[in-house]
Amino acid sequence: ILVLNFIISYAQVYLMQFASQRVLFDLRVSLFDHIQRLPLSFFDKSPVGRLVTRTTNDFSTLQEMLGAILITIIKDVLMLLTIAGAMLYMNVKFALVAFAILPLVIYVSIVFRTRARRAYRKIRVKIARMNASFAEFISGMSVIRAFCQEERIDKKFQDVNDEVFNWRKKQIKIVAIFRPTVWVLNSLAVATIVWYGAGRVIQNEVTLGILVAFISYMGMFFRPIHDLTQKFNIIQAAMAASERIFQLLDKEEEPRVAELPQLAIPRDTSVEFRNVWFAYNKDNWVLKDVSFKVRPGETVAIVGATGAGKTTMTSLLSRLYPLQRGKILLDGTDIAQLSLEDLRKMIGIVQQDVFLFSTTVGGNIMLNELDIDDATLLRCAKIARAERLIERLPRGLDEPVVERGATLSAGEKQLLAFARVMAFDPKILVLDEATSNIDPETEALIQEALASLTRGRTCLIVAHRLSTIEHADRILVLHKGRLREEGTHRELLARGGIYYDLYRLQYV
Repeated sequence: ILVLNFIISYAQVYLMQFASQRVLFDLRVSLFDHIQRLPLSFFDKSPVGRLVTRTTNDFSTLQEMLGAILITIIKDVLMLLTIAGAMLYMNVKFALVAFAILPLVIYVSIVFRTRARRAYRKIRVKIARMNASFAEFISGMSVIRAFCQEERIDKKFQDVNDEVFNWRKKQIKIVAIFRPTVWVLNSLAVATIVWYGAGRVIQNEVTLGILVAFISYMGMFFRPIHDLTQKFNIIQAAMAASERIFQLLDKEEEPRVAELPQLAIPRDTSVEFRNVWFAYNKDNWVLKDVSFKVRPGETVAIVGATGAGKTTMTSLLSRLYPLQRGKILLDGTDIAQLSLEDLRKMIGIVQQDVFLFSTTVGGNIMLNELDIDDATLLRCAKIARAERLIERLPRGLDEPVVERGATLSAGEKQLLAFARVMAFDPKILVLDEATSNIDPETEALIQEALASLTRGRTCLIVAHRLSTIEHADRILVLHKGRLREEGTHRELLARGGIYYDLYRLQYV
């Protein structure tokens, strides 16, 4: 019997724990896959710390309920049903009197559940906000120290932490009131049975033994109810966490391949913006009726003051944001009719702020694509003029890169970004302020690399430093979201317009 009991207990715990962990595993994978497919506009409005909370804290709360509490809840519910049946079998009238208190228990539970759920929702939101603030402060620690802002940031974090603490106090009060309330109702039910049962005993309708036995059963009946009240806070916290997780899962994804008609990938690499309008916020237009065409193999630069919409144009080309009006065409094909995967494989982007992953130098160039070997990596690094950097590193391509590439200079990061683009061999190259944060020596290396990078490719260059785009085939001048001027460097200088003013500000 002991061995059988051990086996049954082991199987019960193992199977329930395994099932709960499997559910959480699948849900976490589904959530991460879903997050990767959300439009970029979602991430613009969602702090990293809040998203991390969804995939860590909220899942931990769910795990606590599924892993341990769920088994107990099932046991308690089964015990309730069994004892209720026994009470009805023993004496129907006594049972109905005892059950008369249940509607009040249910009502109280609903009232407290509503208030507790609201408190837990607020707690989850405040914790997410606290995590977002913490992540932001850690990322900006160099700025905080440089400007002696430690005390102000400490006060700001304390305020956020106080909000979490205050809502925790409200949640504790709710639970603290709920449990004794159920005990009072339990005592009221027992007192009612004693009063009613005593009358029946005096009238010889039932024996004293039946009454005593029934009261004993009532104690057993309310025991699982008390167990459930003790787990009340965990259940409500898990419900609030699951609501937040499923709210995120309900966010609409970008349209994928299966939702779009299969069209042939353009063989040509011409790019055309046709009457393009775009706004991040409703009616606040960043681009206004922009139209131009880039021929295959042509290098076109885009210049303009800060906020003119230059970077927005490159984001729209990769469909990182949906157009409100107009079209963008590749070889005459509307990019909205191409799958995102096919479209983005055609375009290689080097941004101003290069993001490096916590892996090796080689891993950051090939992004862990298994079909790119070391020989290809070194060839790409040589074309991008990054081979000297790799040769200086103790482990070469296997040199570890710390978080955000903190041990590398801005210029070194840019060289690795150029090598990364070359490794994927795109048809269209987009350079978004790629030379704005580098020293003159590194800029000279990059200018050498650009000749190799742009050869045989359609190239769009967004630039503030006009010296880097003087040799572009054409230059587009954006001003307040509109395309105002177009021509070569010399033509635009001779025209004496907006480009001339920008050039004079930099060099005169």
